[in-house]
Amino acid sequence: MSFYLEENCYVSFDFEYRTLARTVAEFSLEHENFPYAAEVNLMLTDDAGIHELNREYRQTDRATDVLSFPLLSYERAGDFSFLNEESGDDFNPDTGEVMLGDIIISVEHVLRQAETYGHSPRREFAFLIVHSMLHLFGYDHMTDEEAAVMEEKQRQILDAMNISREDG
Repeated sequence: MSFYLEENCYVSFDFEYRTLARTVAEFSLEHENFPYAAEVNLMLTDDAGIHELNREYRQTDRATDVLSFPLLSYERAGDFSFLNEESGDDFNPDTGEVMLGDIIISVEHVLRQAETYGHSPRREFAFLIVHSMLHLFGYDHMTDEEAAVMEEKQRQILDAMNISREDG
């Protein structure tokens, strides 16, 4: 897996966030049985940066915790059968990896939400990466049914990684 992390702000986390981000992304790929090597981009920014991106790409004029920009189009979430090495459109020609997409996380939101929800910034950061990885796999939460599926998958992945709400 190629995992690219870009920091567009000061990151004040008191844990090894680079390693955790890669580990969570890799585990998410394994958990969902993703059949190819993948490429994922993660940008860490502040509220002002994510606000600007949210306004530009989603026409939502506010900061948010995380944005996901999948590069694949799914007929069914989590169904990777449409990927075909011969077509090549979804594969990076230099590495042969599937280009899954981009994740953008507001560091300020991670810290604030961790405090609000009563768990560690490490757990909140891991949760947002899992959440975004599921979006990169085609999952969404626009309906109650979709949200229930996504929430269960998030729980399964975090539980399997022993990252709980009590994680410190």
